[in-house]
Parts: sequence; structure tokens; C-alpha cells
Amino acid sequence: MAAITASMVAELRAKTDAPMMECKKALTEAEGNMEKAEEILRVKLGNKAGKAASRITAEGVVASFIDGTTGALVEINCETDFVSKNDLFLAFCNHVAELVVKSNPADVAALGELPLSMEGFGPTVEEVRKGLIGKIGENMSIRRFKRYSGGGQLAAYLHGVRIGVMVEFDGDAVAAKDAAMHIAAMKPVALSGADVPADLIAKERSVAEQKAAESGKPADIVAKMVEGSVQKYLKEVSLLDQVFVKAADGKQTVGAYLKSANTNVKGFSLYVVGEGIEKKQDDFAAEVAAQVAAAKGA
Repeated sequence: MAAITASMVAELRAKTDAPMMECKKALTEAEGNMEKAEEILRVKLGNKAGKAASRITAEGVVASFIDGTTGALVEINCETDFVSKNDLFLAFCNHVAELVVKSNPADVAALGELPLSMEGFGPTVEEVRKGLIGKIGENMSIRRFKRYSGGGQLAAYLHGVRIGVMVEFDGDAVAAKDAAMHIAAMKPVALSGADVPADLIAKERSVAEQKAAESGKPADIVAKMVEGSVQKYLKEVSLLDQVFVKAADGKQTVGAYLKSANTNVKGFSLYVVGEGIEKKQDDFAAEVAAQVAAAKGA
């Protein structure tokens, strides 16, 4: 039997984008014949991984994992809402969230190199990801994660699988969970006005200046109008200044609610699946026609 070298495995992987172990198995079965090994992979995986690797992943799942005072929020994307409900995909997402907590990877690339075996794929997260692409037939990618390990209490809230929030706090767990639910609903951009990113404030100020300039009022009045607009914006996007979604009187702020519950929120993360990813608009009829034509030519 021909010896299967690392360079042969690498060459087959480059051609098919199939997982490394699958390439090695195919080469072994083909006794080193590259063309036959490629055919074996096409039969086994349908060449799905290679075709799927360039497709846009704007759907997906936000998963969380908490172990004591260490926790993580992870966003993993796929192409369609259908796959976001797939049991294998969901299991992969949960495994990844747990690995972030337990192994503390520096970034997504480092996360991909962590050990993981699943459904016969492995031995790393990246190899499992590639294997699942081939098995499920849809591209998927680990987009981002946020890990907490500062020693504070943690609370997580998932709204379905598309919106995830993690809150770091001191105090009452119920109040913290309420704050997390509020964040998912109202999507504040910062904890307080002082924490709102400077670029967002600058953008809002520019808009306010343009609107105020059209009023034709004196410069000092215009300046006050601009500052009033900016302050109003800061309250609207700051967690502690927002009106609490469960406020009985419709006026109580999140900050006031947390104070009444002797709870201090120190920070939070909010992930919305696909946020900022440009979705490809497909012509469904044309796609079906192309698939029919491809099938006829096969």
C-alpha cells in the first residue's frame, strides 16, 4: 500500500476543502491515487464543503456558556435559518461556547485550533467546522466571541437563537436577568452616556447641527438645540438612562430599577445574529433553474 504523506493530504484538502482526516481516509482507500481519492470525497461529501466555503453566512446562532464567574457569548453563522435549527449545528455552537470559557482562546483563529471531536470530525474546532460544512451542505463560520472572567456575577439571556446578551453584575440575579432581557429588547449601545463611543456621538452631533442650521435661528440658540439633541440621544442609547421595559409606571429607568434591587451592572455584551453582514439577495427562480440545468448535465 502506498504511503500517505502529509503533502498528499494537504494537496487533496486544497482541491476539495474537505476536512484533513477525511482527505487522509480517502487517500488511504484510494491507495494514494489522488484522482480516485477526490472522487471518493465527492461521493461521500457531495463536494459540498468546497462549494459552500465562499457563500455568505448571515444567519446563525448566538450561544452562551457560564461556569461560575467565567462566561462567554459566541456568534456562529450559517447561510439559512433552516440550518440554524439543525441539531448538529446547535451542538457545535454549544461546544464552541464552552471551549471559549474553559480554554480562553486569544481570538477566533486560536479558537479554531482548540481540540474538539464531533460526528467523527476533528481533532480541532476548525476541522469539525469543515466536516459539518460537508455533512450539512452549508457554509458556517465562527464570527466572534466575548469572554468574561473578571470575577463578577454573570447572567445570560437568549431570545431564541438570534439575540444573546451577557451581563456582568453584582447583586440580585433576577434583576440582572431583567436587565439582560431589557438589553435584548431595547439594544442600548453602552452602559451610560459616558461610555457611548465617540464616533457615534460625532455622527449624531453632525446630524443635529445640520437640522438646527435649517431653523434659521441665532447661533447661540442653534448651539443649545444641538446640545439638547445630543443629550437626548445619549439617554436613548444608554442602558442606565433608558426607560425600563417592565416599568409599572412607564417612567422608571433601568438605573433606578437596578438601584432599587441593590444591583450594579458593570458591563454587558449584546450579539444580534448577522448584524452588519450584508446579505446576498438571491433570485430564487434563477437558482432553481440553474440547479435543474446542472442536474440535467450531470
